[in-house]
Amino acid sequence: MAVSVSTGAALFAGSPRSRACVARPAHEVRPPLVSPLKWAGGKRRLVEPYLRPLWQGHEHRVLVEPFVGAMSVALGLRPERALLNDVNPHVVNFLRELKRGLKITIPLLYDHDYYYAARERFNDLIARGEFRGSEAAQLFYLLNRTGFNGLCRFSGRTPQRFNVPFGRHKTVNFQEDFARYRAAMKGWRLSNRDFEHLEVGEDAFVYADPPYDGAFTAYSGQSFDWDDQVRLAEWLASRRCPVVASNHATLRIKRLYRKLGFRIREISVARSISCTGGREAAREIIAVKGFGR
Repeated sequence: MAVSVSTGAALFAGSPRSRACVARPAHEVRPPLVSPLKWAGGKRRLVEPYLRPLWQGHEHRVLVEPFVGAMSVALGLRPERALLNDVNPHVVNFLRELKRGLKITIPLLYDHDYYYAARERFNDLIARGEFRGSEAAQLFYLLNRTGFNGLCRFSGRTPQRFNVPFGRHKTVNFQEDFARYRAAMKGWRLSNRDFEHLEVGEDAFVYADPPYDGAFTAYSGQSFDWDDQVRLAEWLASRRCPVVASNHATLRIKRLYRKLGFRIREISVARSISCTGGREAAREIIAVKGFGR
């Protein structure tokens, strides 16, 4: 029987735990899928160089993402089982409809006036408490593909309003057939709650990509402040399974995770969240804990 050995810890060489690798049955490597959503700060580019080596040898585990966003990591790693959570109910609604086999019945147009009419309709559904279901998911997809720079932003007042402006793009590509996502998501569960309410067992593999320290943090209409960063880091440190977290490489973030026993690697990642839409290098960390279990 072929076996694979967990090599992810080699990215953080120098720790005794990096040598505590356990042979596991080899799992089929499924081809990655690209998220149908544009997402500012998405992690697709982290999958192959950093996350897949950490995931290798742990494919039997349940991938848990407390901040799933556009689902780029899960679609890149393609686990058999996953628990994918986000505090933003609108992105979770889209992902649930995607899993059900989303059908597009509205026109998908890249047009200034049509965008604002669709945004008004989407906000009307939110105001009426009807933001779950296929129509809201379709509108969310349209607004995401044609809005400014992949942003997902809501006002903090009640009822919340999606307030991202129309985007200026050279080309806009739409999908209308989402069948491949339905098949890929067959063994995945979706939830919409605070991360502390997730049930994470010892058979899990946690990847946490929270709103970054010092960055825009109110994409769900709720802020994610320093107290939340500390609360998350402490919650992650208490999990009895392999844990990976990414964040801005701010001094206080590095101190926080090191204090809690994480090993840290600092990396440079291109980000496209400036007002021009251009890519700028940003310093980030990947923090790991619990490998060798």
